[in-house]
Amino acid sequence: MEHFADIFLAFIAQWGTFAVAVLMAMENACIPIPSELILGFAGYMIFAGKMSFAGALTAGMIGGMAGSVFAYWVGSRGGRVFVDKYGRYFLIKKSHVDLAQRWFDKYGLKAVFFSRMLPVVRTFISLPAGFARVDFKKFLILTFAGSLPWTILIIFAGMMLGESWKKLTEAGHTASIIFVLVVAAFIAIWYLRRRKQRHLK
Repeated sequence: MEHFADIFLAFIAQWGTFAVAVLMAMENACIPIPSELILGFAGYMIFAGKMSFAGALTAGMIGGMAGSVFAYWVGSRGGRVFVDKYGRYFLIKKSHVDLAQRWFDKYGLKAVFFSRMLPVVRTFISLPAGFARVDFKKFLILTFAGSLPWTILIIFAGMMLGESWKKLTEAGHTASIIFVLVVAAFIAIWYLRRRKQRHLK
């Protein structure tokens, strides 16, 4: 997919938020297009005054949710056998599906939330969720909750970096891991405070 990066960027430059939505849908439908490339460039477009933050965020979320739903549907309808057999035609690596499956097996529905902020796994986690046919409403809620902060962060980072936005694609995996650790820390602090308040009552 790296060979097509310039094509993707030209697509976004010409079609704006529509292209952001399409490419994010493709990424979340398990076609390995880096979200750092899509959203990072969208952030640069905002920096350059050619796109609005609200438009980029809305497009990124709509596309991401649509792609995730499609991948869930493929997983629930076709199952693992179907994905293993035909996935290679859509550049889906078995090793990536295996990684997402291990995350899902270990953490269950929680993986749907946290994996949205992690490299590789975020693209493929919808498949094992579909294989297991988890509650669709819960899947949607956790997908949205996990995708929103990540989408905001990458767009904002692209805005702040401006002309240097491509640094996001270089440090994408490291940034993902740091971000999920920060989110996990905030959730832990919030949970502990809430638990303490309940005991005080």
